[in-house]
Amino acid sequence: MSKEIDFRPVILAGGSGTRFWPRSRRARAKQVLALDGERSMIQQTVERLAPLAALQKTWIITNEHLAMEIAEQLPGLPAAQIVREPVARNTAPACGLAAFLIERENPEAVLGVFPSDHVIADEPRFLRALQKGIAVAAEGERIVVMGIEPSRAETGYGYIETGDLAKDDTVLHVRRFIEKPNQLRAEEFVAAGNYYWNSGMFFWTARTLANAVREHLPETAPLLEGIAAAYETPQFAEVFRANYPKCENISVDYAVLEPRSAKGEHLSELYCLPAEFGWNDLGSWASLYEYQLDSRLRGDGEGNVAETEGHLAIDAANNYIFSPQKFVALVGVENLVIVDTEDALLIAHRDHSQDVGKIVKELSLTGRSELI
Repeated sequence: MSKEIDFRPVILAGGSGTRFWPRSRRARAKQVLALDGERSMIQQTVERLAPLAALQKTWIITNEHLAMEIAEQLPGLPAAQIVREPVARNTAPACGLAAFLIERENPEAVLGVFPSDHVIADEPRFLRALQKGIAVAAEGERIVVMGIEPSRAETGYGYIETGDLAKDDTVLHVRRFIEKPNQLRAEEFVAAGNYYWNSGMFFWTARTLANAVREHLPETAPLLEGIAAAYETPQFAEVFRANYPKCENISVDYAVLEPRSAKGEHLSELYCLPAEFGWNDLGSWASLYEYQLDSRLRGDGEGNVAETEGHLAIDAANNYIFSPQKFVALVGVENLVIVDTEDALLIAHRDHSQDVGKIVKELSLTGRSELI
């Protein structure tokens, strides 16, 4: 990557991680947990980016519940660059605010937007892919989406349909974005060979993204610009609390990328950078189970993955168990998720692990806030 490119990682860490309940809570959400090792997900994310950007160039967009924990986990990060959303407004306002903040300092800086809770197996290949994406985004009004080469017909991810190569042969033109497909369509996408998983990682200059927000979210953009103008003034917190809730609650995919793709693949300046570096978004207990089993971290030979004081399995297979304080015995069960914490116990079928978030909604409706 050229030394002249000012790269600024923007890490989105405002989610509540409800599908990892009961371990993930409002003040201790998925991104600050060590789900696959000793370091938390957000610590791993920041450390992966360190060869390309110092902590002084890194921004975190989070919420008021997690900001203090994140600051403790990332002691070298400037406190002012941990931005606390007063309310959740999805990824478009979060990305847009980062763009307006950084545009005021350097409009040509390249922003890389990263989720805070992904796993990357091959970090050298990941960094090489990032360098390509950053370089392409720096060339002009370009938006670059990191596309993951699909290894299976996955129905839990969004897809990117690509066209032909751009002039530099580095990236592909984007034709359209497709939300999570059914099994048949997912199989068709993989067979076609020109579809990629949408990783949620994007590259663009601060000016490019700011202008895209001005174009596609004309009512939200002035609110975000007002917040950015108040940054590092005594009025910032007040302006943030007053303006941010008025922003449209929408993802950057819907707000910016899909309208751009509608212009046509050769007019949108929207590109996909295909890559493969052992990516996993760890979106549910089932995906964590599969990741740990594939990595041979804790499998017991019967397909059981256990984080316990010890376990015994009799005619029991393919279960995920988290119970660090207890010995767990399994008899005649399979494909279960069992998660035991100090104040809650989850038992679910692995096929229904995507539905765990519904528990949090129900707890909220019934006033059990102490469990959220």
